[in-house]
Amino acid sequence: MNRKLKEIFARVETWPEEAQEELAELALEIEAGRGGTYGASPEELAAIDDADQSGVATPAEVGAAFARFREA
Repeated sequence: MNRKLKEIFARVETWPEEAQEELAELALEIEAGRGGTYGASPEELAAIDDADQSGVATPAEVGAAFARFREA
């Protein structure tokens, strides 16, 4: 790990929980974009299901969201 990351991670422990969670999500997105595997959280999957059931998203949009998770 490079020096900058070590310094940042040392400070991250003092951040509010919400900010730490946001950083973790960003790291997962970066990892997924570099060939890593991104696993959708239960909350993300539930949101997709809710959108599908509510009519907010079309079936094609829901399918595209699931495809994104499968490809990552």
